[in-house]
Amino acid sequence: MTRFIDLSIPITNDVISDPEVMRPKVTYMTHQSTWQQIAMFFPGLEKSDLPDGEGWAVEMLELSTHNGTHMDAPWHYHSTTDKGTSPAPSIDEAPLDRFFRPGVKLDFSHLPHGHVVGAAEVEEAFEKIGYDLQLLDIVLVQSGAVYGTENFTDQGVGLGAEATLWLTERGVEVVGTDAWSWDAPFSHTAKRWAETRDPSIIWEGHKAGRIRPYYQIEKLTNLENLPSHGFTFSCFPVKIERASAGWIRAVAMIEQ
Repeated sequence: MTRFIDLSIPITNDVISDPEVMRPKVTYMTHQSTWQQIAMFFPGLEKSDLPDGEGWAVEMLELSTHNGTHMDAPWHYHSTTDKGTSPAPSIDEAPLDRFFRPGVKLDFSHLPHGHVVGAAEVEEAFEKIGYDLQLLDIVLVQSGAVYGTENFTDQGVGLGAEATLWLTERGVEVVGTDAWSWDAPFSHTAKRWAETRDPSIIWEGHKAGRIRPYYQIEKLTNLENLPSHGFTFSCFPVKIERASAGWIRAVAMIEQ
């Protein structure tokens, strides 16, 4: 028997999971208010002609490709990849065989918000769970961010360039986090940058995609319900032409 675990957050007006400037907007049209839409296709149709006088339910959405649980393509991080030798692929160019693979979970939720995880910490995390990383494994990070709580966008650890490159040089092409971003929250990085004025720390995990391309999932949820390994992960992105990201329905499958 297979147990399915939903790892996706909803696209909703009610829970804040993005900065104000990027929040989604869902407008709901109900059965009671849409009979005229059907009548446009059937001249002379009256509301009373429809069963119970009801039309259809339809929703109109104003969305960024980065709202909800989504997958970033290398095009999001930079215009080129492979150290500048190749154009960075957009989400519609993503290789589908990468998105149904064995999953591995690394738990960094004990670390303080804003911490930047390094390569040594990633290596230590694999040793702790006793797992040998395999080619094309999908690596998920439990960051300490909690969806639905106040200041979600300021929560969680990030994986820096060093940690990201450690993974990609070992054949990982898809990663994910339950935080707002794969990188440390901007509010924490901004404080460090104000002190150092070092531009290399800005969005450093993402920018590692300039060196080697990888696909990155953000705003997962329920990772605490996963084992460290022994599950299959499905994360096919919606196909949007030339887009930097696509929404996914992230699902883990555990054979019981």
